[in-house]
Amino acid sequence: MQLGELEKLVLQYLWNKKEADAKQVHSVLGVTRGISLNTIQSTLDRLFKKELLSRSKQGHAYCYRAKVDRESLIAQLIANVTSDFVEDGENSLIAAFSSASSQLDDNQLDKLESLIEEQRKLRKGQQ
Repeated sequence: MQLGELEKLVLQYLWNKKEADAKQVHSVLGVTRGISLNTIQSTLDRLFKKELLSRSKQGHAYCYRAKVDRESLIAQLIANVTSDFVEDGENSLIAAFSSASSQLDDNQLDKLESLIEEQRKLRKGQQ
């Protein structure tokens, strides 16, 4: 799955706002960037079809909400990208994460270590 720049902005907005219709999104993202309401509506519809947003009819308009949280989407995008390059049993994904972690500060590394430990506990609980 690929996301365009406007799709990313809309997702960011909905993660922060929680819920909005096309006119609300347009007033914040569209007007300042010279983007039409039609383009915002099309973007919301694309994100809905990609199953990243849910929507409910309220009057004559749809009200949109993010269907996935930021962390889940990032994990999904990473999995999509790496699946093209990483073969089963290969450690290049681990090496890539290790390389990327060199840019993290100590607090971020501590958080990463904590998250890895949580995953280990979850895995042991499933066995």
